[in-house]
Amino acid sequence: MDDQNEHHHHFHNKEEERKHHKHLEELDELAAAAAGAYVLHEKHEAKKDPQHAHRHKLEEEIGAAASLGAGGLAVHEHHEKKNDKKEEERAEGKHHPHHLFK
Repeated sequence: MDDQNEHHHHFHNKEEERKHHKHLEELDELAAAAAGAYVLHEKHEAKKDPQHAHRHKLEEEIGAAASLGAGGLAVHEHHEKKNDKKEEERAEGKHHPHHLFK
C-alpha cells in the first residue's frame, strides 16, 4: 500500500473523507486565527511592558510561526478536499480535466 492510500484507509466512502478534510481545514484556519490573535496580543504587551519587551517579541515570533504553520496546514487540507472531490467525480464519470499542458 502506498503512502497516499495509507492516509485514507479509515474512511468508508469518499464523502466521509472529503468532510474529514473540510473539518481539518476549518480547524487549521481557526488555529491560524488564534495564533494571529496571540501575535497581536504579544505585540501590544511588548509596547505596554518595555521591561519585558524582548520576551514579548520572542513570543510574538513564535506565534507568527505557529500561525504560518496552521495556515499551511489549512491550505494542504483544502487541496486534499479538492483532490478527493475530483477523484469522486472521475469515478462517477463527471470530471473532465482541461489540462492543455502537463
